[in-house]
Amino acid sequence: MTSSNDIRATFLDYFRRNGHEVVDSSPLVPRNDPTLMFANSGMVQFKNVFTGQEKRPYSRATTAQKCVRAGGKHNDLDNVGYTARHHTFFEMLGNFSFGDYFKDQAIAHAWELLTRDFALPKDRLLVTVYSEDEEAPVFWKKVAGLPDSRIIRIPTSDNFWRMGDTGPCGPCSEIFFDHGDAIPGGPPGSADQDGDRFIEIWNLVFMQYEEGPPGTRVPLPRPSIDTGMGLERFAAILQGRHDNYDTDTLRALILASAEATGQDPDGRWKVSHRVVADHLRAGTFLIADGVLPSNEGRGYVLRRILRRAMRHAHMMGAREPLLHRLVPALTRQMGAAYPEILRAEALVTETLRLEETRFRSLLERGLGLLAEEAGKLGDRGTLPGEVAFRLYDTYGFPLDLTQDALRGEGKAVDVAGFEAAMAEQKKRARAAWAGSGEAATETLWFDLKEKVGATEFLGYSTETAEGEIRALVVDGKVVDRAAPGTEVAVVLNQTPFYAESGGQVGDTGLISAGEACRIVVRDTQKKLGDLVVHLGTVAHGEARPGLPVQAEVDHGRRTTIRAHHSATHLLHEALRRRLGTHVAQKGSLNAPDRLRFDVSHPAPMTDGDLAWVEAEVNARIRENAEVVTRLMTPDAAVAIGAMALFGEKYGDEVRVVSMGHDENAVAKHGVYSLELCGGTHVRRTGDIGLFRIVSEGAVSAGVRRVEAVTGEAALKVIEERDRQLNDAAAALKVRPVELPDRVAALVEERRKLEREVAELRRKLATGGAAAEVETIAGLRVALRDVGEVPARDLKGLAEAILKGGTADVAALVSTEGGKASIVVGLAEGAKGKADAVALVRAAAAAVGGKGGGGRPEMAQAGGPDAAKSAEALAAMRAALAG
Repeated sequence: MTSSNDIRATFLDYFRRNGHEVVDSSPLVPRNDPTLMFANSGMVQFKNVFTGQEKRPYSRATTAQKCVRAGGKHNDLDNVGYTARHHTFFEMLGNFSFGDYFKDQAIAHAWELLTRDFALPKDRLLVTVYSEDEEAPVFWKKVAGLPDSRIIRIPTSDNFWRMGDTGPCGPCSEIFFDHGDAIPGGPPGSADQDGDRFIEIWNLVFMQYEEGPPGTRVPLPRPSIDTGMGLERFAAILQGRHDNYDTDTLRALILASAEATGQDPDGRWKVSHRVVADHLRAGTFLIADGVLPSNEGRGYVLRRILRRAMRHAHMMGAREPLLHRLVPALTRQMGAAYPEILRAEALVTETLRLEETRFRSLLERGLGLLAEEAGKLGDRGTLPGEVAFRLYDTYGFPLDLTQDALRGEGKAVDVAGFEAAMAEQKKRARAAWAGSGEAATETLWFDLKEKVGATEFLGYSTETAEGEIRALVVDGKVVDRAAPGTEVAVVLNQTPFYAESGGQVGDTGLISAGEACRIVVRDTQKKLGDLVVHLGTVAHGEARPGLPVQAEVDHGRRTTIRAHHSATHLLHEALRRRLGTHVAQKGSLNAPDRLRFDVSHPAPMTDGDLAWVEAEVNARIRENAEVVTRLMTPDAAVAIGAMALFGEKYGDEVRVVSMGHDENAVAKHGVYSLELCGGTHVRRTGDIGLFRIVSEGAVSAGVRRVEAVTGEAALKVIEERDRQLNDAAAALKVRPVELPDRVAALVEERRKLEREVAELRRKLATGGAAAEVETIAGLRVALRDVGEVPARDLKGLAEAILKGGTADVAALVSTEGGKASIVVGLAEGAKGKADAVALVRAAAAAVGGKGGGGRPEMAQAGGPDAAKSAEALAAMRAALAG
């Protein structure tokens, strides 16, 4: 039997041999088409190549593209499990020509591959062509030798492909396989075409026109080719099956489900096994591509898929989470072709287990309510919309899950009633919001979020993506357009821009639509939890809602922010290990040029502490360990040792970021750093480059702040300090290595000189003849301006003068540093005859000071005007004279 892996490899190898570039599958989340929820065909990643907006280094390509159809206009979810060929996840094999070969060679490649490499019988193949295409039938006759009876002309739009209302378009040619007259059904275009006898296996799109305004269509200067062949359908044919779920890959997953549940794979629960197999693939690949379960957008579609599978697992008797146990079976089948699911296996497993654990607690109660209400309907009936809404609102049952549950009983749901109940809840929520204190300024954003929905964040895996402008706000008002020079707030349906939160600053960058519009984004903020607002200026053209745009984050800036944020995690752990587990984050800033980290710690950190922490962080950087992110509940994360950060609000699910290895960290499963964090991070710790602490100080009582830099900024700090070191060494005429000894010698020399100068000043201030002492009101008074003598020495000088016995009063003024400092001391015999406090206050007033204090026998004061020291002495002379 030809395996699905063999089919994929044969297809790609054929086109490689024929000059095609084998291009990896693009992620399921389209970054170049904001109109699509998920990649649903092989041409999605080449859209801009076909339209000429993007150039690639090749003109021929081939891919095996992973696809999902479970949301928007391409939604096969409801039929999965009940039909032979409906899937939420499937693979599309395709070959593409970008202005290179056209119809004749595309037909030749298809015929040769199918009939030679895959050895399909030629007499079992037939084709359709667009009825107005006169070239394709000629080539099919020439290349394949097909008679007119097996070239069916289709006049409808089924055989004419359009990218959109405008843009590239062209006729199609579909290839069908005939299973034989034992299978009911007629050829395409016939009344019985919906039977299973004739199965479409490959569609060739001849992209040869440009669709303009209604009624206008012109030939493209470089016609192109876009083909698509569903791997699951083709595998069924090559493996002799009529049902995609009987092919090797899906059958292996069905058998894994049967073994895990103990239920016959082809018995009563056949549909449930198929649902589990299909939804396991969709869920695994979506999670691997960065989609996580949520209540908005793509995350909600993923949640619907998973919960549908979980209900079927529950129906089969699985009382413990099932899906995560089946992930190894999937990676064995598809991991070689798609290594991303191998890399993400831990994340996928944890996410599936978490989602099923959370839902399982509600599932039985919800199913009980559903059974009770359905029992009231009789044999057939319609479940009231308010009941379906209660299942959704209280038990997490998406509407389609309730519909699926009732499907087997022939019962329906009042969808209009459900939507009315949903609208009523939104109305109540808005009224409650309007009554809150914050709502007065946030009403605008609440209204916008109700209208346009949450913004999908793509920035964990990309820095560039296409989006659509959903709303523009100027001066606090929603507007229809914004002209050049306008300061504007822009809301997109999806964005790679990170909005400021968790200490990480918002991204900057560019939002553009070619020459039609260019918006320079200076900041990104978050409103109401998940509405991302891009703040910027319209630099060119005109911005308007509905405009498809390219959103591009400033890569260099994001890279440095990411490095600082990741270094903060390592810094946090290093501080705890050095200072103690009492250390906890009290605030942070992760900016392009630095990080700032506030922690609880009662005392200044020593130089030794800082040196140890810096060395520890750099050791973890050199370890170059992978940075791993998992999705968990906050309680589960904390239970395995993850740190929750100060001031953060966590929802039902959190991202848990782990860095580094430590075999001794048993509580954290051998991980060095483990924290709850929704920010962006480096892929490996080595990407941080280098870590350097630049300062440490107090913020408030019991809180210390560490500031540091990483990467290029850290190198600049080191280079600047090296320059300063070299300059200092040059000034002292020594080598840098000799600088510490030379500085120590200079410091000691300075201290010696300072001691000598102080002694000389003391002698100068206390010495002098008796003529230097005045007699005022019967007291011997030493009134002196001692110049630049330090103020701290004045008291000692006054005591020395009095001790000499030549004066009853010592009144001294220092003019150090341009300020006046005053000290007055009284000998024992002068007590009661003069007041030192009164004298210094009189002197202080003369030099612009106020007050003064001390004891009656020794007081001091000061003032800002040292130039009036003579006036200060005169004031004290007058005060003594009375």
